[in-house]
Amino acid sequence: MSWTEQELQQVDNTDELQVSSRRPDGTLRPYVTIWTARLGDDVYVRSAYGPDNGWFRRAKASGTGRVRVGGVERDVRFEVPDDGVHAPLDDAYRAKYGRYDQRIVSTVIGPALVAATLRAVPQD
Repeated sequence: MSWTEQELQQVDNTDELQVSSRRPDGTLRPYVTIWTARLGDDVYVRSAYGPDNGWFRRAKASGTGRVRVGGVERDVRFEVPDDGVHAPLDDAYRAKYGRYDQRIVSTVIGPALVAATLRAVPQD
């Protein structure tokens, strides 16, 4: 499965995405609101508080969940991205959120975020 162009436009046009991971019994955990960025035909999420942040640890361990952004809601698989995406992804976050204070934007860009990045791949 892949994101539709309309869904990718929602990611581009909406600042916040809500992410939820699945528990072992298949139910969804409460949603957490985060920033997201699109790179090509892929959607990425990053933990501004690093890889030890609760929502991020649970999403990575579970490997599955759901995201909501704009009017879009999709079941997803969470994957660790290839190393080559991090510099272009930093640029995508800068372009999308550059109107905000740089202290805030700096929480989602840079080498420290490599270990705190997941690709959200549609499952339905």
